[in-house]
Amino acid sequence: MTWDAYYRGDGAVRADTPLPAPPPWRRFPSRPAAEVFRPPVGLIDAVNAALALRRPLLITGGPGTGKSTVIEQVAAELALGPVLRWHITSRSSLAEALYRYDALGRIHAHRLQQERMRPGDEGGRDDIASFLHLGPLGTALLPSSRPRALLIDEIDKADLDLPGDLLDVLERGEFRIAELMREGQDAAHVRMWDTDARHLVENGHVQCTEFPFIVMTSNGEQELPAPFLRRCVRYTMPKPTVALIREVVRGHLNMEVSDTGPTADLVDDFVRRVAAGESVAIDQLLGTLHLLNGPARSEGVERERLIGLLMKDLSGA
Repeated sequence: MTWDAYYRGDGAVRADTPLPAPPPWRRFPSRPAAEVFRPPVGLIDAVNAALALRRPLLITGGPGTGKSTVIEQVAAELALGPVLRWHITSRSSLAEALYRYDALGRIHAHRLQQERMRPGDEGGRDDIASFLHLGPLGTALLPSSRPRALLIDEIDKADLDLPGDLLDVLERGEFRIAELMREGQDAAHVRMWDTDARHLVENGHVQCTEFPFIVMTSNGEQELPAPFLRRCVRYTMPKPTVALIREVVRGHLNMEVSDTGPTADLVDDFVRRVAAGESVAIDQLLGTLHLLNGPARSEGVERERLIGLLMKDLSGA
């Protein structure tokens, strides 16, 4: 195995040792995912239906199947701008996705102002907008000439109440910033999620003019409420086939998979494992093929050991 050219575990310093070139998808700045993603059968129809109906697209499937990649391609093809991202955990809330108010920061700034004042000075009123920051969903709902693209990743990991709360905002396409309304601020320039640029918010009210293109992903770990599902266009990623995996390998590694041989056997085994219900991802396979056909060329026991290391079932420890 050619690993001997790199780390050897003997403690000797080799400052001039060149490291192997990274795989294409781990080179930075990274190659746009839109260039290599190949949508499976039916996904194009689902995307266009969601665009036409102004409904969120809910994509269900296993890890590494490209659920979160499709929005990159759609945003690139339709010039929707950088993709906004909201990664869901069990602690995620609708409020933080709309906007965040730094009350403690405002109090601290007010105290500093008071400390710097000289006797007889009149304290100026602070700008509450400086302590507001729109979240990914709040930014996506700003009025615009073209819809923004928003990824809500792993919606099935949310608290049980979040889908219902989210549904109300998506149905109305609007929300209000309570702090601006409470202080009667008619106009405020609030910072957006993905940039330092600010957007004018009038009377504390944000109303979209173009409903954002929203992709929500789910691993199927939790059942979502029927009213929520009814308002989504739903698509389930198909199980990978040998033909599909060969196309993915060609796109990512610029490698042709022959009908027979070690690489074909590895692809066939991957498809068989997924069909049997094992949790293995396409990026695991791509990484394995990259190493076995490059920095870690090997045969026999060494090859099998490396495959075992990289192709572990994701549901295990």
